[in-house]
Amino acid sequence: MNDYLPAEDLACHECDMLNTVPALAPGQVARCARCNATLYRNVAGCIEKTLALAMASLILFAVANAFPFLGFGKPGLMRTTSLISGVMDLHSQGMTLLALIVFTTTILIPLLQILGLIYVLLPLHQGYLPYRLNETFRFLLHMRPWGMVEIFLVGILVAFVKLAGMAEIVPGVSLWAFATLMLTLTWASASLEPQVIWHRVECLR
Repeated sequence: MNDYLPAEDLACHECDMLNTVPALAPGQVARCARCNATLYRNVAGCIEKTLALAMASLILFAVANAFPFLGFGKPGLMRTTSLISGVMDLHSQGMTLLALIVFTTTILIPLLQILGLIYVLLPLHQGYLPYRLNETFRFLLHMRPWGMVEIFLVGILVAFVKLAGMAEIVPGVSLWAFATLMLTLTWASASLEPQVIWHRVECLR
């Protein structure tokens, strides 16, 4: 399949200038002639690379939710917690809104992003179009700003600092998986170029 992106006219999202973009080879970037803003990139191996990262993210997500997140307390009186149990504890303490926010931004949205990427990219990689691809991919693009895994990890680090003098904090397997998940999801988001996806869709129709 031809990995070149075809030439097209595109308005700059920064200065609204209409640019005539030539065909782009893999690895090339289209920039605005007026303000030099990036219009889009032809990321080499975009679909395959992002799909591999999404698969790795799914494994890490499963590990992050299956094992203890951290343990805290004193020797002999250690208590472990997981992501789900942490959300349930917030709810049981009357902080339902905070529990809902944590659940949505650290569990629900990352899972939807991962499954959505696999649903869109795996069929494209294999040469066919999944059902309702357009709606699913647009939904994925709209969800991008709502994934806040990195903010949650910053909160955990702040909690580590505050509790370090009060009790022993033992990071669990889930915490390391979650930190790695943050990296793979960020990498997948950076590798995903919508222009490449839409071009592959047009080639398969």
